[in-house]
Amino acid sequence: MLTTRLSGRNLWIAALIVPPMAFMCLFLVYPIISAFAYAFYEWHGLARGNFVWFANFHKVLFEYPFSERTINAFTHNIFVFFALMVLQNGVGFILAYCLWRELPGGRFHRIAVFLPVVLSTVIVGILWKLFLHPIFGVVNISLRGIGLGWLAQPWLGQDTTALTAIVIANAWHMVGFPTLVFLAGMQRIPTDILDAVRMETESEWVKVRKIVWPLVAPSATVVFTLLFVSAFNFFELPFIMGGIDGSPHGATDVLGLYFYRTAFGGSSGSAENFGPGSALAVLIFLFIAGVSSLITLKLRKREIQL
Repeated sequence: MLTTRLSGRNLWIAALIVPPMAFMCLFLVYPIISAFAYAFYEWHGLARGNFVWFANFHKVLFEYPFSERTINAFTHNIFVFFALMVLQNGVGFILAYCLWRELPGGRFHRIAVFLPVVLSTVIVGILWKLFLHPIFGVVNISLRGIGLGWLAQPWLGQDTTALTAIVIANAWHMVGFPTLVFLAGMQRIPTDILDAVRMETESEWVKVRKIVWPLVAPSATVVFTLLFVSAFNFFELPFIMGGIDGSPHGATDVLGLYFYRTAFGGSSGSAENFGPGSALAVLIFLFIAGVSSLITLKLRKREIQL
């Protein structure tokens, strides 16, 4: 009887685990392994050619025009990471602190802050394209309405402002996530510690620097690591708001767009090239996996020190 129950329980556990594992292997593990394999071959359209060792990696990193585009896209991803660190995580921490202090209307503000996160990225991209339209966009109309018409400009049509505008749209879209993560960390701070600090100082800055920030360090580790991964996987909003070619003039080109355009061709008629595209995908994967692991280890050590 006991053996029958155990076997039935094991079958139930297997029925719960096997389908998601099979799904992950089919749509995650297999594409990664395939990309590693494809990167070492020459390709003629969809036909696989000769084994070329590391020639595709050399082409992506050191041969013109691939190397120039790789550096350009990589530089933009670095800008996205640091800009979102300030606009998304920085603002998220401030919002979380305000919500934690239970300001008037806190419940409404929690919903309002997190609401954009549940919106589809496609919807957010289309909305912000409308907001930033140079003629009837709400941003330029608002600037003209308050007497700052000289600031109105084609935000997505200029090299100097296009990527920044996309970063702001992404920060608006996702700021609710770090806000809730930081808020959850703040709510775990023991009240007796806060009471002791209040007896020593009334300075909010001292409370944040010496108590709140060290005690939310685990939340910061999660937020910073996920931000790094998302910044170097940046694809949806640049694709929707700037196009597959990273318009204007490559100003919004990032590694995700460059990989897609290299492997599957772009709107300008460039041919698909699975070899360099797969090599680029492998390099992106290794870079993200390696650096995110280092960030996690470094921040974990920092948590112990704090």
